Amino acid sequence: MTKKPNHKLPHLTGTAVPVSALKTTESCGCGEFLDLIPFAEFCASAGLKLIQLLPVNDTGTESSPYSALSAFALNPVYLRLQALPEAKNYKSQISKICKKHAEKSRFNYREVRRDKIDLLVKIFAEEADNLIQDSALNKWIKAHDWIIPYSVFMQKKRENFEASWKSWADGSTDVAKFIQSEWKKTSKKKNHYFWAWVQMRLDEQFSMAADAVRKAGLILKGDIPIMMNEDSVDVWSCPEYFKMNLRAGAPADGFNPLGQNWGFPIYDWEKLKEDDYSWWKKRLASAAKYYGAYRIDHVLGFFRIWAVPEGEHTAALGYTQPLVCFTAKELDELGFTPERIRWLSKPHVPTREIEAVNNNDYLGTHGLLHKIMDRIGEEEMWLFKKEIETDSDIMNADLPDAVKNKLCECWRNRAIIEVSKGKYTPNWTYRDSTAWKSLSFEEQKLLEELFEEKHAKMEKLWEKQAKSILGELTSSVDMIPCAEDLGVNPESVPRVMKALNILSLRVMRWSREWGEAGQPYIKPEDYPEVSVACNSVHDSSTIRGWWLNENAGEDFLKNFPAPEGADLSPKTFDRATADFVLRTIAGSKSAFCIHPIQDLLHLSPSYYDENPENERINIPGSVTEFNWTYRLPKTIAQLAKDKALISAIKEIAAAHR
Repeated sequence: MTKKPNHKLPHLTGTAVPVSALKTTESCGCGEFLDLIPFAEFCASAGLKLIQLLPVNDTGTESSPYSALSAFALNPVYLRLQALPEAKNYKSQISKICKKHAEKSRFNYREVRRDKIDLLVKIFAEEADNLIQDSALNKWIKAHDWIIPYSVFMQKKRENFEASWKSWADGSTDVAKFIQSEWKKTSKKKNHYFWAWVQMRLDEQFSMAADAVRKAGLILKGDIPIMMNEDSVDVWSCPEYFKMNLRAGAPADGFNPLGQNWGFPIYDWEKLKEDDYSWWKKRLASAAKYYGAYRIDHVLGFFRIWAVPEGEHTAALGYTQPLVCFTAKELDELGFTPERIRWLSKPHVPTREIEAVNNNDYLGTHGLLHKIMDRIGEEEMWLFKKEIETDSDIMNADLPDAVKNKLCECWRNRAIIEVSKGKYTPNWTYRDSTAWKSLSFEEQKLLEELFEEKHAKMEKLWEKQAKSILGELTSSVDMIPCAEDLGVNPESVPRVMKALNILSLRVMRWSREWGEAGQPYIKPEDYPEVSVACNSVHDSSTIRGWWLNENAGEDFLKNFPAPEGADLSPKTFDRATADFVLRTIAGSKSAFCIHPIQDLLHLSPSYYDENPENERINIPGSVTEFNWTYRLPKTIAQLAKDKALISAIKEIAAAHR
């Protein structure tokens, strides 16, 4: 159940680490669930009370833990092969895989996954006849209703060389019936049971590790991503819970002028509500088997999500969901005729703009534009044909690349977006549009008053939605809810989180008075108690990288003067620097203080990588084999022998009371 708003939360210090980063002499390829057992012992000896993980669900061939292909299945890379009761005859093959990946500073996700699954297939094949009849496995299957759709989905992906379900020859319609039909096929029984067996063994090993963490006196904190990958078993088998015509993303900002299109279908919260949010509640109940606390990724998405029409490459023409539109009638009442509404909502493309990127060929440009546009009378002005619905249609047209790129730019040039017939919403960057700049000051004022009126109604709608959804979900499980609420949020976000006692996130390096001169840091002692404090996250640099590569030292020391006698330099980073930064965060009023494991290891220079960037987990905006493949510089046993490190961490933990 949800903690009562006035409940006194424990003040504790923990560490954040991906399971894959853990390293023992037993782990094969990357960290595994069972590595959490010695890691919990190490944490307990260092005075830590919480271990926070990244998501651990199956992501298929994608290394990002936030790109799950199942909301319930665990990732096979975390399975300890040599601990399987069926693997007694495969010790040499397991040893070979372990040796292959042992000396790498970072791991190759796809190789590790492939090597493990290939061997798991062989191990299962030897015992398949017995396992299919095994009462424990069959009982486990009956207790987990998600496993049949998952097993069928995984087998179909193997048959289709991992291609998306949208390209399969069968199984894209009447999915529930198809799943049952496939599951009952005798010819595929071993294939389906293979995936069920792997998941049962993962569940056993993760449960064993979670129990050990609890017995060591620590809380295990999980991470629940809000979105699901389009190519996931959940979107495939439960399409009614998703709006497949819209994709989640983020609006334009200073770093992303065209916004971010994440490609994940958005939820249909009305349909989920009709079903008492059963899918989400099952998801949280599944997580609660292992965790005592959980991180709600992108909590803003429960209030409102930035929705991008399917087919758009960018997020520039997105809009919020839920949405309160204004109508053509309301625009008419403000004095805007149908022609003026068209001017505001439809991109008007001058011939000369396209001619300029087409070798100044006037006649040739006319010929190209006629393919996807209609000329407005005798004017040198064009409108896109009705069949052009997204920028994908422009990019797929038979046109030179320079022309297509320019037309895509023109496609985004509108002041308002027609969401459905006669219903509109402002373009996020409406002030930059040609149409907006052509309006008189009085007209702009009238429209902005209309925009503000609708926005005020949406704020209330978002608050009502989030309070309903988050209230239902957080009260359905006995886990402490924490949320990622970074960035600019609606005013209702902190209000709802406070009412539901959901811990907010305070990242010290970003917790500043941005509107004030010098942008001073907010003092950690002023953070709300119902919050989690840290200075680094999986998407940021470590404190060492931040200090050395982002020129943070000078500014930090201005805001937090070093103690008298301390020799701290903004240009160098050593154990004393790490200790000072970590102690500063430890002084926060936040209930939880959770330091990434890399930041704690900075208390000992012997663990410093030559390049601080190599200590990162992820670099947002990039898709490389580097991301999500960080590993500890030493084994857990080696760290456990470092008494100076353990003592230093203990002092940091003790400083947070």
